[in-house]
Amino acid sequence: MRVLLFTDTLGDVNGVSRFIRNAAEHSLANGQDLQVVTSTNFECPREANIHNFKPIFATKMPRYAHLELALPPLVRMLRFAGAHRPDVIHISTPGPVGVVGMIASRMLRAPIVGVYHTDFPAYVDHLFNDDSLTYFTSRFMRAFYSPFRSILTRSREYVASLERLGMQRERILPLKPGIMTGAFHPCHRDEFLLERMGSPRGCVRVLSVGRVSVEKNLPLLTRVWIEADRWLRASGIPAELVVVGDGPYRAEMEMSLRRTRSRFLGFRYGEELSRVYASCDLFVFPSVTDTLGQVVMEAQASGIPVLVSDEGGPKEVVEEGRTGHVITAADAQAWTSRIVDLCRDHRRRREMGRSAHEAMQAFSMDRSFEHFWRVHEDAWVESLARKRIRARGGQPAANAEPSPQPADL
Repeated sequence: MRVLLFTDTLGDVNGVSRFIRNAAEHSLANGQDLQVVTSTNFECPREANIHNFKPIFATKMPRYAHLELALPPLVRMLRFAGAHRPDVIHISTPGPVGVVGMIASRMLRAPIVGVYHTDFPAYVDHLFNDDSLTYFTSRFMRAFYSPFRSILTRSREYVASLERLGMQRERILPLKPGIMTGAFHPCHRDEFLLERMGSPRGCVRVLSVGRVSVEKNLPLLTRVWIEADRWLRASGIPAELVVVGDGPYRAEMEMSLRRTRSRFLGFRYGEELSRVYASCDLFVFPSVTDTLGQVVMEAQASGIPVLVSDEGGPKEVVEEGRTGHVITAADAQAWTSRIVDLCRDHRRRREMGRSAHEAMQAFSMDRSFEHFWRVHEDAWVESLARKRIRARGGQPAANAEPSPQPADL
């Protein structure tokens, strides 16, 4: 089976691009024909199954200098798709490259499978608080995903969200979550890494990783850390907020936290990011718009407990009281209390961190990709069956051979 995956995000830093890079790497290692197609000026992984077409035009996103809006070379990409002759087309993003994938699907009569990675209506609502704009975004998403044979969600939470957009329940499948568990592990802990970056020795490090933006609910974290830092100082506990990432809210957040013990590291990648995770003590993720929150899984795999919101997908990969805590999204006092309590309780943090690492071993990329690939095989088998029926004039023959199953192909 040949799968062609179209994505608008690959060279930038986010959970979607990491998932796609992991899938591409996994398929290459296991001899599965997954080809990734994108169009960006950002540097992309140099793998044999990743194809980056230079954009005709590209510009930075307003307020998001680290994100790019690119106009892909339609004809060149369609020629590539035609030459590759995919059995299934996967569309990962509802952007210009995703639209090219839609056109390729119609041209080649290949079924579409996709992942609902990002809850754009929730993002728009959170950023602009404009009902008409949120409604327009919802209508666009409904139109975009309507032709898909199967829509994978990153968590069970978003099955209902897609149903509200008008998608049929039988087409919506929660994708088994997975991460590269070897890349995120307590063994990467480096006691001196953050000290070399200026962090004081012996302090409790509270970590936040991701895009530094309003839709990630970081204004809440800002208010919470100001209060938590005050309580921790009064208790004589050395603690620091470590923020990894960048985005439009960073300057304001840094200014608001200038009198607190906090450190902004910008983007960190690869092995260095793995060491940062494992070298911290507590992870906080207050976002209410994430469909999964890959960083929450990476933090737990690294052996640190997590605090997440009760809205969105991340709560599904947290065991309340064992690997972390699920907190009411807007309850700043509850967030402050949990942070302060865990910063005070070294033994409890260590116990929860060990449990978090153990829990994440069930969420391997192997397991996730196997499910991902099986959904595409199902789409291919169904497409073959329909083509055979059409070839017989629309009526299945009484003595027709059964359609091939994935294991037979």
